[in-house]
Amino acid sequence: MALQNRCDPFGALHKVTARGTMMGNRGGRIHDPATKTLAAQRWASKAWICCVTEIRGRQHDVWGRTYTALFFLDEVTALAAGHRPCFECRNADAKRFATLWANAAGWTSRMKAAEMDERLHRERLTSSRQSLPELSVNDVAALPDGSMIALDGRPFAARAGRLLPWSFAGYGAAERLSRRQVLLITPPSIVEVLRQGYEPRWHGDAL
Repeated sequence: MALQNRCDPFGALHKVTARGTMMGNRGGRIHDPATKTLAAQRWASKAWICCVTEIRGRQHDVWGRTYTALFFLDEVTALAAGHRPCFECRNADAKRFATLWANAAGWTSRMKAAEMDERLHRERLTSSRQSLPELSVNDVAALPDGSMIALDGRPFAARAGRLLPWSFAGYGAAERLSRRQVLLITPPSIVEVLRQGYEPRWHGDAL
């Protein structure tokens, strides 16, 4: 039975059968383990993380009595939804992410998880209210790889000067940018981390 645990770039959760390549959670349990359905609130805390799907042979009871496991096509999708790398299962990636965040902000010390979570939570709430920043054609051309935008409501990922249409199954052939409404999906703070050189994990279709 498919669970409502697949996350799209906007942060919405869906019930689909296509499998993801990355896992994550939103700070705890947001489902009813008896009925396997989501609660009304879509997060347990501000700590939204992106994890690997396997670590040291651990077994996890998906949608059991612990945290609510969510799944993403890839890390690019997770970042767009406002999830950051996990400091436990992806320690090296998380430390690099936090260091580059500090560099973008002009700080000399690495950002702490709680500091990033607080900022991202404000930016995610902006996204959930459907007041995403609007971009010009020049803005889109300047986006770093791994940023995601919406063209007339459809999500696209920026990759090597191309715009790749996103789906739960993977990415499609690159499309040209027309003068339609373009909105930034990826939280601005994460865009700046990408601009500093963070390289997210991509689904194979985008390589």
